[in-house]
This record gives sequence, structure tokens and C-alpha cells, in this order.
Amino acid sequence: MRRALVNNERSEAAPALVGQCLVCSQQMIAKCGTQRVWHWAHQGNRNCDPWWEPETLWHRRWKDHFPSEWQEIIQHDEKGEKHVADVMTGNGQVIEFQHSHLPAQERTARETFYRNMIWIVDGMRLKNDRKRFLAGGKLFSVPFANGLFLTRSPESCLPAVWLNCTKPVLFDFEGFAAPDGLPPEMQGKLWCLLPGRIDGHAVLAAVSRSWFIDSARTREQIIPMDAIAWVVRRGLTARRWSYARPPHSGPARGRRGAKY
Repeated sequence: MRRALVNNERSEAAPALVGQCLVCSQQMIAKCGTQRVWHWAHQGNRNCDPWWEPETLWHRRWKDHFPSEWQEIIQHDEKGEKHVADVMTGNGQVIEFQHSHLPAQERTARETFYRNMIWIVDGMRLKNDRKRFLAGGKLFSVPFANGLFLTRSPESCLPAVWLNCTKPVLFDFEGFAAPDGLPPEMQGKLWCLLPGRIDGHAVLAAVSRSWFIDSARTREQIIPMDAIAWVVRRGLTARRWSYARPPHSGPARGRRGAKY
């Protein structure tokens, strides 16, 4: 964990500090080595939150975009189960940053527990994930609408383990390094896969990092899923209507030549 209670205040790990766990109140030891980011750990390698994973520099840099009081927030359910959310915005939406492999059962459990949440997934963890995404670049050559893209085969460019989430999943294929090999139009973007399908299409929304961070501070729902779904459905309906009309049919007319 990044923070523990030291003299009843949330404190980051520093050499020689001893603190108390935010979740279980047990003693925590500051781990301040050179191989991993500084963090707190329980004595004896125990861990009171089974969803906890070792943090990477990628985690920390993402968290640092948000106020410290939003980070590592304890959440309870009606049964008394407790977990530590990576970030919870001022509007109550949880953001979980995921680097390591996550079993489908745990992913579903987190979505059920947090309810109002979104994922940000490190797309740089496996080299092939980013390569496959870039190889599917033809998907992004013609946007369906401003910043929106549709595909019937999301498995061709996105990690299969994330395709059936019930919450939005934002893939970070750039990390915090220089955008090596990314086309200019794809740089600085997060690629959000919306849950579900619309007429068999998966919907991807490209959003800038700055837009995402600003939206987390100001919007009740960071990703406006209902609004996006409305735009996509309206666009698909318009396409079907244009395909269905015979060529050169002219405008439709009703009685007395009135236009509809």
C-alpha cells in the first residue's frame, strides 16, 4: 500500500517509519528499497485485502494525477466486506488501475463490489497487446463519429480477457514514455471499450488523458456511456435508412405532396 496511519495521519512510506494498516489496523512496515517503489507492507508478508497487488511506477504516476485524498479509499459493502479502491473521485466513481493479469472471477467480483467504477489497463505490460492494437490500425482510419469507432471483431485488436467487462475499460497503450511508433493521431489517447455491444458492434471511444483527468474532477460519470450509446444507435439507424432507400428515389412525400 502507498499509505498507512502514522500518528493517526495518512502517510506515505519513508525509511524507519512504522504505521497501522488503513484496512485492518495491524502494524505496517515501510519498505524503502531500490528495486520497487516505496510502499507499506504487513509484517510476515500477510495481506488483509486479497485484491491488493504490488504497485508499479505506472500505478503511481496515474494516481498522482488525482488528489491524495482520493487515493486508496476503503469501501464497504452491506455484508461488511472491505477493499481498498485505487482512486475514488469526489463524485463517488471508483477508478481501478490494473497492470498484472487479473482472473475473470476476480474482475467480475470487483465490478460487482464497486458497482460505479471504471478500469484503466496497462496496455504496455505485454508487447504483443500493443502490437496487435497497432496492427488493427485500419479500424481507426475512418471514425464512426468524432472520437468513436466501431468493430465487430474487438478480439482482433484488444486483449481478449477484457472484452466482456460490465464496466468501461480504458487501455493505456502509451504509458508515460515517449510515444514510440504511435501514429500522431493516436498519441496521448486512452482507448475506452464500452461494455456490451450495439447491433453486434463493440464501441471504442478515444479520449485524451487531459480530458479524462479533467472529467474525473468535474463529471459524475467520467465516461458518458448513455450519450455515446445514443449517438451510435442514431448513426446506425441513419445508415440503415440510407441503405434501404432506393437510389434517386427523391424525398418522401405524403398527402398533397407535403414533405415529412
